[in-house]
Amino acid sequence: MDKDRQILKNAAIKIVKDRIVEIGTKKKLIASNPEASVIGSENFMVIPGLINAHQHLTGDRLIQSCIPSSIKDTEAIFDWSVPIHASHSPEDDEISATLSLAESARCGITFTVEAGTVAFPEMVLKGFETVGVGGSIGSWGWDIGDGPYADSTDGVIERQLQVIELTKNHPSVKGWVTLVGHDLMSDDLLQRASNLARDNLTNLTFHLSPHAGEASKYLEKTGMRPVSYINELGVLGSHVLIGHAVHLDNSELETLLHSNTAVASSPWAYLKLGQGITKFGRHPEFLSKGGRLCLGCDTENAGDGKDLLLTARLFAGLMQEAQLEIDKPTAHYALELITIGGAEALGLKEEIGSIEIGKRADMVLIDTSGPSWQPLAPDPVMQLIWGASSSDIDSVIVGGKLIVEGKKCKNFDELGLTDEAKSRQKNLLKSAGLNPRSYWPITTY
Repeated sequence: MDKDRQILKNAAIKIVKDRIVEIGTKKKLIASNPEASVIGSENFMVIPGLINAHQHLTGDRLIQSCIPSSIKDTEAIFDWSVPIHASHSPEDDEISATLSLAESARCGITFTVEAGTVAFPEMVLKGFETVGVGGSIGSWGWDIGDGPYADSTDGVIERQLQVIELTKNHPSVKGWVTLVGHDLMSDDLLQRASNLARDNLTNLTFHLSPHAGEASKYLEKTGMRPVSYINELGVLGSHVLIGHAVHLDNSELETLLHSNTAVASSPWAYLKLGQGITKFGRHPEFLSKGGRLCLGCDTENAGDGKDLLLTARLFAGLMQEAQLEIDKPTAHYALELITIGGAEALGLKEEIGSIEIGKRADMVLIDTSGPSWQPLAPDPVMQLIWGASSSDIDSVIVGGKLIVEGKKCKNFDELGLTDEAKSRQKNLLKSAGLNPRSYWPITTY
């Protein structure tokens, strides 16, 4: 898929180092490059590497699917997730990020936006490097409240600068300015963070309005709704990615459109946490009006998994349900959101998101020889989004390097971390004073 949305049959792609340098017929490219190694077969569909625009890489990964689904979303976050983050050691951060990114890679995700709750960025960077994928790193940023790593405004800004410096010369991972968001950031912090991102040619991201209660808090405190108030501060713009923005009124929606601010939608998280996406969410409308939208998987206690193809299918369904006047099938919108459209929303359309000469060689090879793909449909995008899953992904290439082959990560032994992950889960839950249980009784024979 390129910028013109062409689907090529019997084609091949030539990669030199980390770049796509030629696209042509398979016969011609193989004949003109007899010494080149060949990846894939005639049964493989090649798509651009997938982009996960909102993912917490630490904290929840080591206690995945442990938080009760019967509690309120704010309780799940502040009584469970936040204490776990506070208990994380540097080693916990590294193992959590490595496992999360490895699972992501096997699901075809080649670029991940970390959502800004990393205690030890240098350890998470090691996770990116171990797995071999690209992305962005953020670190805790809040100057209101007493949560983990809450600090003065100056302290938060210094922490952001350290992350930018850490990744300054990195070829595939970039430091973003990240704030926790919600109502936990002062006006001064927001303004300085936005300016810091602009000055360093990077992005700013934060969480906002995943549930209706956030608007009530802003209205009580400022007399304005969240997006409208933040816009008055001069914070919004094309460098900003807001996580969630589920609860918007008409004015806020128009503000996001006019300011060219991007939104990362994580629909599975909103459904699991009961945050009202089907009743109040306006992401399909935002997209249909030209909004810069991308998709994310969030955390292992909200979206739980990192199957971005499944996330795209869910969003396609939400868009169908919205019954909007749109110019293409919802499946095609959904694929764009996790590839070329997602790249545009992150300001990376010149680098990733499509298969074009000069772009980074991030690609996913999907095996279409299995029974679920037979017979092949006339429109492969429809079949990919509505009928396939990440289990069909055989190989993944990032920056010209094969990092997943035969559905397994090549750069390290993923299963080798299993025992350590189990022991760390036990220690984290004990340290945080949490005791998750099965809803149904488990009897051991």
